[in-house]
Amino acid sequence: MEARLNVFSNPVLTKAMKGLIAANKAVGESSVPAATQELVRIRASQINGCGFCLDMHTKEALHAGETTLRLNLVATWREATVFTEAERAALELTEEATRIADAAGGVSDEVWATAAKHYDDEQLGALVAEIALINAFNRFNVTVRQPAGDYQVGQFG
Repeated sequence: MEARLNVFSNPVLTKAMKGLIAANKAVGESSVPAATQELVRIRASQINGCGFCLDMHTKEALHAGETTLRLNLVATWREATVFTEAERAALELTEEATRIADAAGGVSDEVWATAAKHYDDEQLGALVAEIALINAFNRFNVTVRQPAGDYQVGQFG
């Protein structure tokens, strides 16, 4: 597959992506565990069908020490026994926030309450920002048909 636009040379997309990357650094500095952040990125990217982001975040997660077993089971996290209750809460929040149009009212009070049992306000803010940001990245990449498979760990800094 060939991209419809080169996001790395298009001046508007480059500026927009730089803004998202800067915002993502704030999330990365939060106290949400790095593994949870990657699981959130992977799950949203699976839902949105973003191969480029899946390629990037599975490679980054493996490089950071995540196991292939857990990565292989992200899409079926409800049935898998390898995720903590906190990770499950983050994954459920990710699913509802990513599929926001599928439920009247968006994220349910129950899902929010479960997440709030495991994460403080700073962490909840980071999770909300991370989910919004990965969904934005997914939409850029899916729209331009950014090809997957060539990402190198640390490629973007």
